[in-house]
Amino acid sequence: MKKRITKKTKRRLTFLSGIILLLVGVIISSVFKDMCQVFKNKNELAILTDKYNTLLHDEESLQSEIKKLQDSEYVARYAREKFLYSLPNEVIIKLPTTKE
Repeated sequence: MKKRITKKTKRRLTFLSGIILLLVGVIISSVFKDMCQVFKNKNELAILTDKYNTLLHDEESLQSEIKKLQDSEYVARYAREKFLYSLPNEVIIKLPTTKE
């Protein structure tokens, strides 16, 4: 026996199919949007991690410089080298530096 599909049943199936397709489309677009946000956040995390590591390295360098500058002998030697100060009877000769 063949079952006949009535117009009412066809309309109902078409309507339900349309709603299901619409819901699937909304879910897929939502998942795609969330995945894009996840990838964007991962990239930003990598950039910020690199920046954080660079800042940690800079902080270590500055802490080392602070410790060195608390030593008066280092400050005197630094001033003589950097600003060409000299001790009595001391001659300063500045040699040109070459960059290759």
